[in-house]
Amino acid sequence: MKAVARLLNQMTSEGILDDYAVFGAVAQMRYTEAVVTMDVDVLVILPEEKGLDILRSVYDFCRRRGLEPQGETIHVGDWPVQFIPTFSTLTEAAVRHADTGEIEGVSIRVVRPDYLAVIALSAGRAKDYARILSLLESGTVNRGEIEGLAGDFGLRSQWSSFREKFLGG
Repeated sequence: MKAVARLLNQMTSEGILDDYAVFGAVAQMRYTEAVVTMDVDVLVILPEEKGLDILRSVYDFCRRRGLEPQGETIHVGDWPVQFIPTFSTLTEAAVRHADTGEIEGVSIRVVRPDYLAVIALSAGRAKDYARILSLLESGTVNRGEIEGLAGDFGLRSQWSSFREKFLGG
């Protein structure tokens, strides 16, 4: 992960990315017990790009460093990394409000647990609900924080349904 953090920070300092934050299972591991994952998902905010291939500058940057795409990912050391442009006001806010952590002396931006929970709520799959429950159980986020963000991003009804189904109301 140290190599991934270095690459992301270099991309940001060289203007390839405006900002980034790790999310998904790797981010969850910062706040809860380890979970199984096959890749690193990174939400990215890009400088204004034109055209259909908005990740071209990311892939070109990686190629110049000998990192070739393999399917949807780029292998950085042992980690396949998937770059995902922010796709909603929620994911953009999650990047903008990300925490900065550290891996072996290298800083890395990670989506906060409240945003992880609300992104999971918006996706609504079984594994996403498990993520929310795990974050709540770990104590890194509470119901009020999730409810507040869910309301801010138009997900109040999804939160109510989740709360009734999994938390007893």
